[in-house]
Amino acid sequence: MYNSTDHPPLDDPNVFILYRYHPSLAAAIIFIVCFSFTTAFHIFQLFRFRTWFFIPLIVGGLFELVGYVGRVVSSQNQWLLSPYIMQTLLILVAPALFAATIYMTLGRIILLLQGEKHAVIRPKRLTKIFVSGDVLCFLVQAGSAGILATKSKNSLKLRQAIVIVGLCIQIVSFGFFVISATIFHRRTKSSSLPAAAPQAWEKYLFVLYAASILILVRSVFRVIEYAVGNDGYML
Repeated sequence: MYNSTDHPPLDDPNVFILYRYHPSLAAAIIFIVCFSFTTAFHIFQLFRFRTWFFIPLIVGGLFELVGYVGRVVSSQNQWLLSPYIMQTLLILVAPALFAATIYMTLGRIILLLQGEKHAVIRPKRLTKIFVSGDVLCFLVQAGSAGILATKSKNSLKLRQAIVIVGLCIQIVSFGFFVISATIFHRRTKSSSLPAAAPQAWEKYLFVLYAASILILVRSVFRVIEYAVGNDGYML
C-alpha cells in the first residue's frame, strides 16, 4: 500500500501510470539536438530552393523537438501530467506530417521524370489521395489528446482504440504507397528516360523507401504498444 503523498510502484498493473520506466534525460537531449539540426537544415532548404512541400516535414520536426522537450521535463518529474501529454501527442502525430512530404516528393519525382504513364496513380491524384489519408490519420490520432487528461479505464480504452485506428490507417496508406512507388520504379527503370532526368533519381526513391519503412516499423510498434495497454510488455 502507499499513502496519498506517495506514488504507486511503476509495475502496479491496477493503476494507470504515465511512465512505467524512468524517462532518459540523455536520450531526450540527443533527440532534441538531432531534430534541431535536421529541422534547421530543412528550413534552409525550404527558402533556398523554394521546396514548399517541405512545410509538413518541418512542422513534424518541430513537433518532435517540442515533444522531446516535454520528455526532458518528464525526466525530472515523471508524474507531471502536462509534459506527458505534450510529448505523447506531439511525438505520436509527427510521423503523419513526415508522411505528407514523402507522398508529395514521389509526385514530384514522377513529374520530373515525365513518368505519368508509369505511375499507378496520376501525380496530382496521388498527392491528394495519400495526403487526404494522412490528414485523416493525423486528425484521428490528435483526437485522442483530450482523453489524455483523464485516467478512467473507459476513457483510456477509448483513447487506445482511437490511436490504434489512426495508426492502422497510416500503415495501410503507407503500404499502398510503397507498392505504388515500387511499381513506378520498376516500370521507369525498364523504359527510356527523358534527357533532362537527373542521374540520381533512383537515390531519391531509395531515400523514400527507407523513410517509409522506418515509419511503417514505428507504426507497427506503436499499434502493438497501444494494443497491449499501459502495463504491457512493450513499455
